Amino acid sequence: MTVKRVVTNVATTDVAETRDFYAELFDLTVVMDHGWIVTLAGEQAATVQVSIASEGGSGTPVPDLSIEVDDVDAVYERARGLGHDIPYALTDEAWGVRRFCVRDPTGKLLNVLAHAE
Repeated sequence: MTVKRVVTNVATTDVAETRDFYAELFDLTVVMDHGWIVTLAGEQAATVQVSIASEGGSGTPVPDLSIEVDDVDAVYERARGLGHDIPYALTDEAWGVRRFCVRDPTGKLLNVLAHAE
């Protein structure tokens, strides 16, 4: 048996608002829209991963989603410019990532990161 894909589902009462948050912040494109469910995708193929954690690192709560990007500084500035709630500022972590945390419109905590080069 091979896992082909893992899809995250974000429950919301406002599909359009939540769609726009992810599309604007992460440059994702709508690839399916049935009104009650919208799927967004990027251009990159991703490795199937599931992380299991007791904390989010550096004393932060476990995030609902971790999203790796190629330019975390640009996404951080975009999130600040859009006025999103950023409970954990852009930080270089001891384990080799640069990251910040932002809340989506549903309250989910997103860990946005890039690995150190």
